[in-house]
Amino acid sequence: MKKALKSNLIVLPNGIFDGYVIIEDGKIAEITANAPKCEVTDLSGNYVMAGFIDIHTHGGGCFSFTESSPDEIVDGCVFHMTHGTTTIVPTVTTGAFPIMREAVKNIQIAKKNPLARNLLGAHMEGPYLSPSQCGAQAPGHITEPKPEEYIPLVEETGNTIIRWTYAPERDKDCKFCKFLKSHGILASAGHTDAKYSDMALAIENGLSLVTHLYSCTSTVTRDHGFRSLGVIESTFLRDEICAEIIADGKHLPPDLVRMIVKIKGIDKVAAVTDSLSVAGSPATCGVMSGVEYIIEDGVAKLSDRSAFAGSVATADVLLRVLVNECGFTLSEASTMLSATPARLFGLNTGKLEVGLDSDIVVLNKNFEVQQIFIRSIHMYKNED
Repeated sequence: MKKALKSNLIVLPNGIFDGYVIIEDGKIAEITANAPKCEVTDLSGNYVMAGFIDIHTHGGGCFSFTESSPDEIVDGCVFHMTHGTTTIVPTVTTGAFPIMREAVKNIQIAKKNPLARNLLGAHMEGPYLSPSQCGAQAPGHITEPKPEEYIPLVEETGNTIIRWTYAPERDKDCKFCKFLKSHGILASAGHTDAKYSDMALAIENGLSLVTHLYSCTSTVTRDHGFRSLGVIESTFLRDEICAEIIADGKHLPPDLVRMIVKIKGIDKVAAVTDSLSVAGSPATCGVMSGVEYIIEDGVAKLSDRSAFAGSVATADVLLRVLVNECGFTLSEASTMLSATPARLFGLNTGKLEVGLDSDIVVLNKNFEVQQIFIRSIHMYKNED
């Protein structure tokens, strides 16, 4: 059955459009200025745009994606859905590997719940990271890649894991990266001290993303005067990889976000929340896999205030930051929030275009979420 969404503020890849988005059988059937002969929902005065795709979040609404039951994971996914996230990739935080394994299995169960229609799959952040770039990841559980851990986990959980963040310099022969590629898991460099030689080898073997650029990523180093590129410079140099950024307005100042986009291009940058379980709550402190943090100045910090520990933002906050603080157009912001993440995972969504899945968020002019559609199903309406 066809139905249409009408608005004068439809956000398309090339600008704002006044007309109708017609959806049928879970897909966008037509985008037209002509009134259709079907049920019409008038959303005039509201932005209609592609649903947000958050590929890096540890939780929200007081629900952790690492230390929660399947039902609580569903609740966390629903929480993010009410903030515009129509596709979510819950992140499993570094910890004792049995706990990480259990988290993946819980995500696998949660994915079957129809309330979590936005749940795509799991993102493993660690434990194969650099100890010197651990950030808020539990340092006591960081190690080199262990086949006896990761092979059984992937085999046990099928296609549940869709992304894995690791430090390329700890994968000397690229055995782990090759394994990820062979199993359709997106390999991402993060919490890493890699040099260009490490990055180049990883890219040749399937690396396609850098996790939260400028956060726990190496830069130029010198050895007796001779300089080596780090992860940051490798990201700028190599067109094959995309840059993930935490666009909460705290981790990266607007000028730095603009610089990243200027160098990489708008279609090579994916904006994420990297939100913690306390996002959307009044909590002032918390613990993630044994690592304590505080909430201060609108961001999570390690308890000694030496570094950030993650964000308390939701995807609608990212939209406000990208548009109001960084100066991007809504179409450009939509590319970073939706189209680029969709392309990374080969999804048939991420922008309002005929033939793509009808994952749609409706926002008022303050960028507050009013309604959510996931593959034509009306999942949420703001009753306030």
